[in-house]
Amino acid sequence: MSAPKALTARGAILSGCKRLLSARHYSSSTPLLDRHLSVAIVGSGPSGMYTAKYLQSALANPKLASLPSTHSIDVIERLPTPFGLVRSGVAPDHPEVKSVEKDFREVFERNIGDSSSSSRQLGVAFRGNVEVGRDISLVELRRLYDIVVLAYGCDSDRRLGIPGENLQGVVSAREFVGWYNGHPRDVDLTEPLSELLSNPAEKSVSVIGQGNVALDCARVLAKGGEGLRSTDISAHSLPVLGGGVGKVTVLGRRGHVQGAFTIKELRELTKLSKEGHGVSFHVREDELDLGMTDSSRQELEGRLGRPKGRINKLLRAAAAVAHDPKAAKEVHLRFLLNPVEFVPDTADPTFVGSIICERTRLGGDPGKQSAVATGEYETIPTHLALTSIGYKGKALPGMGDIFNESEGVIVNQNGQIYGADESTGAGLYCSGWIKRGPSGIIGTNISDAKETVASILRDISTDVAPPHIGREQYNHGREGLDAILKERETQVVDWPGYIKIDLAEKSASNLRHEDQPREKMTRVEDMLAALRAL
Repeated sequence: MSAPKALTARGAILSGCKRLLSARHYSSSTPLLDRHLSVAIVGSGPSGMYTAKYLQSALANPKLASLPSTHSIDVIERLPTPFGLVRSGVAPDHPEVKSVEKDFREVFERNIGDSSSSSRQLGVAFRGNVEVGRDISLVELRRLYDIVVLAYGCDSDRRLGIPGENLQGVVSAREFVGWYNGHPRDVDLTEPLSELLSNPAEKSVSVIGQGNVALDCARVLAKGGEGLRSTDISAHSLPVLGGGVGKVTVLGRRGHVQGAFTIKELRELTKLSKEGHGVSFHVREDELDLGMTDSSRQELEGRLGRPKGRINKLLRAAAAVAHDPKAAKEVHLRFLLNPVEFVPDTADPTFVGSIICERTRLGGDPGKQSAVATGEYETIPTHLALTSIGYKGKALPGMGDIFNESEGVIVNQNGQIYGADESTGAGLYCSGWIKRGPSGIIGTNISDAKETVASILRDISTDVAPPHIGREQYNHGREGLDAILKERETQVVDWPGYIKIDLAEKSASNLRHEDQPREKMTRVEDMLAALRAL
């Protein structure tokens, strides 16, 4: 099958809808108007929820003449709780970012009788505690549904590939963020982190990478549990973080102009002292100067360079500030240092004790500068090293050649997946990080989801989507999914079930602070027990 002409994100849904107006059937003999369209979305994070929202909106548009008689969209999530990184990836002191959850909740709550398992039902349904590859296979999903959208994000990490990376105390920032946010996958980090950060005020932590996740980790470490008690940070992290880590160093192999962080996260680090957290923020003026090559100056020019220009100005101002000698904690933002080796601790060689970094210089054209080795080295003592150099996606069982292992993404064009065996059933699509790679903020998923939705609408209207097969083996859509999961004794959490978990987490009796929004359950078994208790 040849790939269709690419659609731009802007106006993509409208373009798809116009094609739908002239469409009268799927690639089968059954007219579209007489069909029930069933859609499965794997993953309930921002990409999955935005895909559900915009697809539901397009299919419910009364101005479109050639719509299926009914449709259902089922959002399948491996955890009992929805919303992915909104719940487990956003920093606990960023409640404004989590406000998008209200928009996502409305996607489910506008349904008609969500608890019904009828596949003819309108609306979007939640099916939590269902893992594709464990409870049901991708092949089975494609036999059950007309459309399957993979939006399950990136659940692995890129590696530095340097000596000592397997030492105890070298932890991915993804795991650390999941730990303090209460992700069930990472809750067992409490014991090793307690050992690594015993007496946190006396410890040094290094964060390798300079994106927003890296700066979030540095801020959380500096504030400590005492500074985050009123947030939804998980209870198990409070005693481990204590009053905050004594010294946090954030390392980047390029200069400040090339840093991936935004000014919002940077400004929060500079304000820690004024906010009463007892933290001094350190930037070295000589490293700022070293990074200001001719190419860097060109990167600061023009409209596109303005955000970086503001960051440069803020860092210059921070470098000129005299540090409070009474500050008990420090955050250092270092540039042009490339980690080349994790060195074992002399007291216990199974643990990391320091990081050897090579001083770099910048080389290359504007926008393409790379870190060039200089042969000069610096050793930075560390009790914990967090690697924050990028998340990476993983293939689902049975994906085959449609997954690019080196990049950690699904091979696609505008969200349409080519090369999958269409004889298994549904048209296959993707959205979010597993589609484009781990880049952007939550809002980036809006245009990304719209592009995928436009591809779905276009393919329905142009007979690209294969006919649904396997009806003789399975019931269609939601009804068939629920039947299989019941047969396999999977304890499914629907939307009313999640509301019970939500109410339990928000119960005043479970909160440690009057301003705390919720006390997250961190074990799946506790979440499922809450369903039976209420």
